[in-house]
Amino acid sequence: MGSKLTDDLTEDERPGRTGVLATWRETSGQAKALLAGVFVSKLAGFIQIFLVLFLTSRGFSSGQAGLALGLYGAGAVVGTFVGGSMSDRLSARTATVISMLGSALLIVSIIYLDQYLLLLLAVLLVSAVGQLYRPAAQSLITELTPPNRLVMVTAMYRLSLNLGTTAAPLIGVALVSVSYDLLFWAEALAALIYCLIALRFLPRGSGQADPAAETAGAEPPGAETVEAQQAGEPALDKKSRSGYLALLEDWRYVTFLFAFLLLCAVYVQYTAVLPLAIIEAGLSTWWYGAVITINGALVVTCEVVATRFVQTWPLRLTQLSGFALLAVGYSIYAIDLIPVLLIVGTLVWTLSEIIGAPTIWAYPGMVAPARLRGRYFGAMQSMYGLGSTVGPIVGILLFEHLGQQFFLWAAAVMVLATVIGRIGMRDSVEEHATEPVDEPILTEPTP
Repeated sequence: MGSKLTDDLTEDERPGRTGVLATWRETSGQAKALLAGVFVSKLAGFIQIFLVLFLTSRGFSSGQAGLALGLYGAGAVVGTFVGGSMSDRLSARTATVISMLGSALLIVSIIYLDQYLLLLLAVLLVSAVGQLYRPAAQSLITELTPPNRLVMVTAMYRLSLNLGTTAAPLIGVALVSVSYDLLFWAEALAALIYCLIALRFLPRGSGQADPAAETAGAEPPGAETVEAQQAGEPALDKKSRSGYLALLEDWRYVTFLFAFLLLCAVYVQYTAVLPLAIIEAGLSTWWYGAVITINGALVVTCEVVATRFVQTWPLRLTQLSGFALLAVGYSIYAIDLIPVLLIVGTLVWTLSEIIGAPTIWAYPGMVAPARLRGRYFGAMQSMYGLGSTVGPIVGILLFEHLGQQFFLWAAAVMVLATVIGRIGMRDSVEEHATEPVDEPILTEPTP
């Protein structure tokens, strides 16, 4: 009879299932609050979008505005790197509050600064401080989420980011039509709202296990080190290094980071080289708008749903699919940029994002020691920022010499990244990531 009742349940309601609705119902209130805060923050993420227009409207040259935008990108790299350490040392809640409160104050200061050097400093600080929360957010998601739900909740986290990022330009245009002051005040207000959400709902402390409990059930000295060495992981005994030096001892994760850097540098070419290639091919810029719309619409509408199935794949299959499909998509661009191949290539590399991104972004939480979780996420997000900053510069320079064949070289780099990523990513986390958990991890919010 019990079997009959189970058969009557929907796939999403059966015990141990990891569907979208089941995951959302069993996600803790703290994790949901964090997702809401991230959405509000990105919904008002105006500065990077409108910085060049704002500065040129103030009388600065396009070159000066471009330099400020470059510094904004550099600040994001520094901010995520520092944020990882801050999350581990202080707690995810504290890092988030510092990030949001500090960026709110700095955002408003830009309105009242007239000297170019002070503006550059403010832009750099806004970007760096505003990104401190990113490693903290993903570290806390890992702490609050059962292992078999982690990839799906990460997909929901990405959905919050993508929805906010998609709506931000439309809201920003409406605010700019009134004044740039209103634009900056609105972003500062959004940061303050996220700060209040963090203070009210996010847990105090790191959420890591109680040291006394660990001692009570501890294995014999040296056992953890031996097991870590057998699994290819860094030894975590008392003599291990601390901070990012400890991360460097994990050679497989460092290898994965290098592959991820290559992936980001290639992925970002759809914003740098692709529009130039479309124009050079004699196509209307309308086609570039269509490409961006297709990618954004498919990722927002399909990624979470697709993750319901992808999260149960072997880790090696997800990594190979995510990396290799980006190579295939860009190689299609190298054939000819006629409309049909432009659309097909875009669909292929968009599929790579839908399949691979949630697992790839959740991966640091699967393999990081609890005491270094923020740094593992911070290092990965710094690679994303670095690839997104350096990639367009290198890509445009190469496109000027290679023309459309640039995409073939980009595909070759992705093949290399696929191989390197396969070496770096562990297989031993597969069962851990998909093992059913009967009850979600829930903790009460601290007023």
